Amino acid sequence: METGKIIKVSGPLVLAENMGDAAIQDMCLVGDLQVIGEIIEMRGTTASIQVYEETSGIGPGEPVVTTGEALSVELAPGVVSRMFDGIQRPLERFMDITQSNYLARGVQIEALDKEKKWTFVPVKQVGDVVKAGDIVGYVDETPALRHQIMVPFGQSGTISSINGGDYNIVETIYVLENDDEQKEFPMLQKWPVRRGRPVQEKLNPNQPMRTGQRSIDTFFPVTKGGAAAVPGPFGAGKTVVQHQIAKWADVDVVVYVGCGERGNEMTDVLNEFPKLIDPSTGRSLMERTVLVANTSNMPVAAREASIYTGITIAEYFRDMGYSVAIMADSTSRWAEALREMSGRLEEMPGDEGYPAYLGSRLAEYYERSGRVVALGSDHREGSITAISAVSPSGGDVSEPVTQNTLRVVKVYWGLDATLAQRRHFPSINWLVSYSLYQNEVGTYMDRLLQSNWSEHTKSAMELLQKESQLDEIVRLVGIDSLSDEDRLTLEVAKMIREDYLQQDAFDDVDSFTSYEKQLKMLTLILTFFNEGKKALQLGAYFDEIIKNTASLREKIGRMKYVPEDQLDQLDHLISNMKQTMQNILQEGGVKHA
Repeated sequence: METGKIIKVSGPLVLAENMGDAAIQDMCLVGDLQVIGEIIEMRGTTASIQVYEETSGIGPGEPVVTTGEALSVELAPGVVSRMFDGIQRPLERFMDITQSNYLARGVQIEALDKEKKWTFVPVKQVGDVVKAGDIVGYVDETPALRHQIMVPFGQSGTISSINGGDYNIVETIYVLENDDEQKEFPMLQKWPVRRGRPVQEKLNPNQPMRTGQRSIDTFFPVTKGGAAAVPGPFGAGKTVVQHQIAKWADVDVVVYVGCGERGNEMTDVLNEFPKLIDPSTGRSLMERTVLVANTSNMPVAAREASIYTGITIAEYFRDMGYSVAIMADSTSRWAEALREMSGRLEEMPGDEGYPAYLGSRLAEYYERSGRVVALGSDHREGSITAISAVSPSGGDVSEPVTQNTLRVVKVYWGLDATLAQRRHFPSINWLVSYSLYQNEVGTYMDRLLQSNWSEHTKSAMELLQKESQLDEIVRLVGIDSLSDEDRLTLEVAKMIREDYLQQDAFDDVDSFTSYEKQLKMLTLILTFFNEGKKALQLGAYFDEIIKNTASLREKIGRMKYVPEDQLDQLDHLISNMKQTMQNILQEGGVKHA
């Protein structure tokens, strides 16, 4: 260890001299309180240290001790269902030890419980040859998640000893022999958070991640291994969208990073998730969730680290062969932490004071998402889907964080304050949002549902875009100037907006919609449009259609509340609609062509 002395304290930044052989990214214990910091710049023997705790009261002359290790996370059974701060300190244990609701300084807490016993079940045996990434056994960490124990990166050899039974995470569970050298391995691994975990191969992400949110799944899908941004002004519903995806996405593990947002939002997650039943397991959603909280009243410097802590935990579960979704709320607050540290380092600022390397830091983060073949002999596939909220001031998406994010991600869910004020959830503006995965997902869904899904979504989007054009005409010269077919277009577009896109996150049925139900709902609306257009072409009047389909349109408005096990009701509605249109034609004396 090398010891230096503090020469200057500036907020979360500390300058220390005589740091000897210390290196950038080394962790340090700063001052008499031994608060945690990380060296982020070296000039000769003077180090700039980013301190992850409050530095008030710490002054020049106090000692700085380097640990010689990079900021790392502990990876082992005990990670799931826990809530950590930005540098992986368990907040519930923090509160128990300090007997306080506030973060006391200089408190050293183990990230994971080193005493708790876990039942290890080996899947390899003595004499097996293994390499980095191979699974040697597992622990049933929760009833919803099997924690695979993998050979650490850079290790290989022949198993000379492996024993099942109850062990804590630091006890030896297997021994590898390599060139007459034996190494003992526990369940615990450590990994530096600023370095991505290696993979065997990166794959094209072409399988959609089902979220149960109709506007996302139908029009702006994200794939497993994809990356999406959710920009929007204050109150537009960014957090609610992320909560819904965390609840309903068809992934194995959820990592939720509360990065600089209000504490009550993380409180909502803590209160709500344990009560939610995971539809795939029938168990509590928390049994496959990891929370990383560094809210707005917690140290700014640790906010910068929290996003890396979250993505490293996500990579660990991806390497087990799981699909992982990581939510970051929000990357704007993370970028503000970068801006503060850059300013204190007196670096040349870029746009709006953000550091010039903002774009590359964002790209590095999103680059760690993706669908991969993990290390190991069994060709395991895993994925990380990165979904990040962006909070531009006043909803101005031209600001640097949003623009640099959009250069990297392939899905843009632009939230609209006007839609949010109308209580239209999710307030994703269908005219500005996009997904570059649309073609791959459409092909996949056509094959999965044996239907013309991609054609339906294209037709529905065309109707919404046509409505936008017609609204301009209506505002100028009034609705009476429109043809009957244009008025029908407006009516059907309204159905798509209000009866399909608008969704109630607090309703037990409407909160989640399967692909099958989405297809039937969309088919129902488009059938109404196509049958109505046929009736108009055969001589019926728009007013007649509206008058005689009032009951039918009311049922279409309630279709979102039809339970998943009663979808045959929607099939009956389609049949009734065709019969109703025929009746309109017959009563009007119009003959079929």
